[in-house]
Amino acid sequence: MRNTGIFLITAIAFCLVSCKHRAVFEKNVAFNDFSWNYNDTMVFNANIDDTTRPHDIYLNIRTSSEYPYSNIYLFITTYAPNGNQLKDTFGIQLADESGRWYGKGAGSIYSLQVPYKKNIKFPFRGIYTFNLQHGMWDQNLEGVTDIGIRVEALK
Repeated sequence: MRNTGIFLITAIAFCLVSCKHRAVFEKNVAFNDFSWNYNDTMVFNANIDDTTRPHDIYLNIRTSSEYPYSNIYLFITTYAPNGNQLKDTFGIQLADESGRWYGKGAGSIYSLQVPYKKNIKFPFRGIYTFNLQHGMWDQNLEGVTDIGIRVEALK
């Protein structure tokens, strides 16, 4: 019985350590007064060293229950180290039809991490810049507390 407990603790510790090292980059930016102005571009610079392994890219978003919509559209421009750029419009569903928020909630704040790109290989080593703007009609999008990006290397 004791060996089983030691094995279980070791397995959990190994999993936590290995999972922690999967993130190549993660950064979140908080908005003052829970408001994202349309002219504010959030910039994330991820240093990618491994061009042989595939990666997943996730978008992190936190909203308050005061966020007026059930979704959000983002304009994402990605710049590669060689100067190439890719522009994309990406939609995230934040709540279901009945208004129940997706993700994890704490008080009136809800956190959600959604896949943006899965199983991609970065063609160049160096800094990849991700620029994010909201694509909603509001000049000041109220109720957005944080936005971020996470890049994970796959095994």
